[in-house]
Amino acid sequence: MRSIAKSAFLSMAWTTMLLAATIAESAATSTGNRAECERAYKPKFGQRGKDVAWEPTTSALAADMLKLAKTTARDRVYDLGAGDGAIVIVAAKQFGATAVGIEYNRDLAKLGQCYIEADGLADKAQVVEGDIFKTDFSSATVITLFLVPELNLRLRPTILNMPPGTRIVSHMHKFYEWNWDDEIERDGEHARLWIVPAKVPGKWEFKEAKGGSFGLELQQTFQHVTGNLRLAGQDSKVTGILRGAEIEIDFGGQRRLTGKVDNNKIVASVTDARGTTQYIGTLTH
Repeated sequence: MRSIAKSAFLSMAWTTMLLAATIAESAATSTGNRAECERAYKPKFGQRGKDVAWEPTTSALAADMLKLAKTTARDRVYDLGAGDGAIVIVAAKQFGATAVGIEYNRDLAKLGQCYIEADGLADKAQVVEGDIFKTDFSSATVITLFLVPELNLRLRPTILNMPPGTRIVSHMHKFYEWNWDDEIERDGEHARLWIVPAKVPGKWEFKEAKGGSFGLELQQTFQHVTGNLRLAGQDSKVTGILRGAEIEIDFGGQRRLTGKVDNNKIVASVTDARGTTQYIGTLTH
């Protein structure tokens, strides 16, 4: 009887020890012990992935990128090719944004998610295993990436079809002939910002309350606009710029149009030496 009781006691003690160790490990992870995450997997700088080699973005540059995009807690950030989740974590921790990373490498995705949980950010952030060319990121208001230009070019049509005003920040690499709207530099590393422009090509008719009107025929190359102004039977060339849905067109001299594009409508103000007049522009064809 004593032998049986002793065996039962030892078994219970061993079970208690295992349970305590499990709880301790879980507690260590949940309180920010990243070393526990790296026990299972730790990536090496320059290791080859599906399309690119892994190179981490520092937390300082990640913060600069998100500042460049004017990220706030209202934003939904997607990091394409998230690696170990560095940008996702900064977006959630420092900016309060909801953040999702998409990473093709399963081990990197797991490591990034482990870091997120270790930092207590699981309610705001996640890294998911996925292919950036197949995974839906259409709900993003801010997109970050550190990809080679060829991959940026493949992503470009999808990005340009996102809602006007969506902000794109790339670590180092460009989108070929689509020029950036802003950039910053830190220790030789560049972060560049693009803002998805509204689509405005076509013929527009603008009218104001007192009956005045003019026509614009616009062409568009990314955020740059050129076209023809028809006013009082006279034609003249115009140039303009888009920053998301915001549009500004120089009519020449002291006259300019500023406005906001809303699908097939532009709510605009035209300013000249006499003052400012409000117009509504409608896309005719």
